[in-house]
Amino acid sequence: MNLQERDKKHLWHPLTQHKLHPNHLAITKAKGCVLTDDKGNEYIDGIASWYTCMYGHCNEYITDKVKTQLDQLDQVVFSGFTHKPAIELSEALMNILPKNQEKIFFSDNGSTSVDVAIKMALQYHFNKDDKRGKIIALEGGFHGDTFGAMSVSGLSVYNGPFEEFFIDVARIPVSNTKNFEAVKQQFKQLLETENVAAFIFEPLVQGASAMFMYDVKLLDELIAIAHSFGVVTIADEVMTGFGKTGKNFASDYLENKPDVMCLSKSLTGGIAPMALTTCTQNIYDAFYDDELGKGFFHGHTYSANPLTCTAALASMKLLQTDEMQQNIERVTQSHQQFNEQIKQHSKVESTRQLGIIFALDLNIKMERYGNLRDKIFNHFMDDGIFLRPLGNTIYILAPFVITDLELEKIYNSIENLLDTL
Repeated sequence: MNLQERDKKHLWHPLTQHKLHPNHLAITKAKGCVLTDDKGNEYIDGIASWYTCMYGHCNEYITDKVKTQLDQLDQVVFSGFTHKPAIELSEALMNILPKNQEKIFFSDNGSTSVDVAIKMALQYHFNKDDKRGKIIALEGGFHGDTFGAMSVSGLSVYNGPFEEFFIDVARIPVSNTKNFEAVKQQFKQLLETENVAAFIFEPLVQGASAMFMYDVKLLDELIAIAHSFGVVTIADEVMTGFGKTGKNFASDYLENKPDVMCLSKSLTGGIAPMALTTCTQNIYDAFYDDELGKGFFHGHTYSANPLTCTAALASMKLLQTDEMQQNIERVTQSHQQFNEQIKQHSKVESTRQLGIIFALDLNIKMERYGNLRDKIFNHFMDDGIFLRPLGNTIYILAPFVITDLELEKIYNSIENLLDTL
C-alpha cells in the first residue's frame, strides 16, 4: 500500500471535504523551491508552503543551527525559566520591529498569536478599570481558526457553524478613495457609541481575501483615530511579516504604528511552528502590578521552544543579509515586469503586486473551492508548479530564493492557462 492509500485510513486534512477530495499527494523531499513526491515528480513551491519557507526548504544555515541546538537544550518550560535562544531572538527582533514595540509574548501559531492579542487588548482595558468588550475588524479579513481569531475574521465560508459563539465584533469595509469618508464616519460612530477595546487589521494585504490590497494612507488615518479614543490597534502580520511586502513588516509603511503585532508563518523559516505577539511598553505596563490577578495568565506548553527560537534567530539573520535583500528586490522587479506583460490579457480582470506578492483576478466567476478552481490547480500541478488559486484569483508568493528560471516557468504556466480558458 502506497503512502497516499495509507493516508486515507486515519488522517483528516485541513480545509478539505474528503468525500470530494480523497487523495493527497505524498511529498517525500523538499529543497530550495522544489517539492518532490513519492514518484520522483518535482513541483516548484509557488506559495512557499503557505508563506513559511521563505528562505527555501531545508535551508542548511537554519537546519545546521537547529541541529547544534538539539544537542544542547531541546525543551524547557518558559514559565519561571528562560534561555539563550529566546533572549537572542528577542534582541534580534528589536532591531527590525517598529520602534514602538518593546515586549514579546510567545505562542504556537498565527491563530494563537491573534487570540493572545485580543486577550491582551481586552485585559488592558479591564486592568485600567475601563472595561470594554467590542472589537472592530475589517470586512473580508481572516485572522485564524481558533475562536478569538474566527470572531474577528470576516470570511463566513470558514466560520458559519460557529458565529453565534463569537465575541462581540463590529466590521467596517476596507476603505478606498471612494468610500473613505463614509468608512471614517462609521468608524468614529462606533468609537463614540460603543465600548471598543481594539481595532484589528491585516496591514495593506488581506491574504485569504484573495491577496486584496488597500491604501496605506487610509489605514494610517484610521489608526490615528483609534488611538485618539484609547483603542488598542492590532496589526496581524502573520502573512505579511518578514520581508514579503518589500519591507521587514507591512507596518513599516505606516506612520502610525500599531500597539500590538501578530507574527508567525515565515518566522522560523518553515522549520517548526511558533508565533509571537509583540506590544508596546504601555500595553505591558497595564499588566505590571503588585496585584497577581492583573498578570497575563495565558500560556502554551511549547512557548519559546529553544529549537524553534534557534530556527527563528537564524531566519532573522538570513533576512538581513545583502543576498536575501537582493533576492527580494529581484523577485519584486520580476513580478513588476510580468504584471506589465499580463495585465492587458483578455482573460485578466485585474492585477496587483506588493513586494514579492503578485495576484491576478480572472474575469471568470467561480466558486472559491469549486470544480473550475480544481481544474486550474491541476493545470499548474501538471506543469510541475504548486499554486493554490483563491477562487478566481491566482497568486504567487514564492520563497525569496526562487530562481529566475523557476519564476519564468510559473509565468509561462499562467499565460498558457489564460490562453486555454
